[in-house]
Amino acid sequence: MKIAFYGSSLVSAYWNGAATYYRGLLRALAQKGYDITFYEPDVYDRQKNRDIDPPEWCKVVVYDGTVDALKRVTAEASQADVVVKASGVGFEDDLLLAEVLRSARPDALKIFWDVDAPATLAELRAHADHPLRQALTELDLVLTYGGGDPVVDAYRGLGAADCIPIYNALDPETHHPVATNPRFNADLGFLGNRLPDREARVEHFFLEPATHLPQQTFLLGGSGWHDKPMSPNVNFIGHVSTRDHNAFNVTPKAVLNISRASMAENGFSPATRVFEAAGAGACLITDYWEGIELFLKPDEEVLVARDGQDVIDIMAGLDADKARQIGERALARVLAEHTYAHRAEDVDAIFRNHPNTRREAAE
Repeated sequence: MKIAFYGSSLVSAYWNGAATYYRGLLRALAQKGYDITFYEPDVYDRQKNRDIDPPEWCKVVVYDGTVDALKRVTAEASQADVVVKASGVGFEDDLLLAEVLRSARPDALKIFWDVDAPATLAELRAHADHPLRQALTELDLVLTYGGGDPVVDAYRGLGAADCIPIYNALDPETHHPVATNPRFNADLGFLGNRLPDREARVEHFFLEPATHLPQQTFLLGGSGWHDKPMSPNVNFIGHVSTRDHNAFNVTPKAVLNISRASMAENGFSPATRVFEAAGAGACLITDYWEGIELFLKPDEEVLVARDGQDVIDIMAGLDADKARQIGERALARVLAEHTYAHRAEDVDAIFRNHPNTRREAAE
């Protein structure tokens, strides 16, 4: 079965948080026999900041950020059995959706794959004439990487035929335990770009606790924080390449996940960082969001903080042995239940059981 997938980038994680999700899930689908082509625009300097080469399990087509190039690559959707337009591609998203739907065969399975459902739904609610909102009736399915019932109900209420969450997961070949690296020595590490929807929460859950625990060291990785005021015990190291994420996760005594505000409000939206950290065997502290217990057991496989004071209390009482045990249990849990191979089983069943693909198989 051929998949044409139009997304932000597979080969670059530069300002592209969906990269890990795409890589893990599409590789697992390729291992199940899918023939996948990933189409990505050359925008935002991502091609200058590649962190992987085009993989052997997926053909990658990079096209210029022009309307003519977009129309050339969307014409190739006609060759696919499953056509996917992801959210947040970054160049002419509305036109891309329209051209993909225009080019896809009538019998192809047409999917909108939303990697940021809270943001997308906010746009759809605010604009009754939004192109995606108008296109929902032409799409066979909406898949999201999180959100639970609130997101599912919202998409169905806006006219989607169906909406199914396909949650983030672990790619064990990419994220796994490694040796520690002195560059990342710290008591608590946080890795995340500076975003308007998360900055206040980073202040509350990370920077403020740092000021109250001057005897402990805090490690901040990610882009955009260079001019942010922070206490002397915070070591800001800037962008951290994906190839160093394992070492970043295993070296500090604990690492922190801070959800964007919209993700925390919707719940059931485990960030990629949750599985990266658990897959490396790190002791993870996460801000609270509804549904965390579906993925990791609080107090045994993950530590949960509802506010900055909780972070302070956790770090004040966390020793190396307890941190190690939590990391080991988290690793065992995600390997047993939450790898991209598990997610690919779900996606494969969705694809093969859909009326379009069942009809094609019968013919």
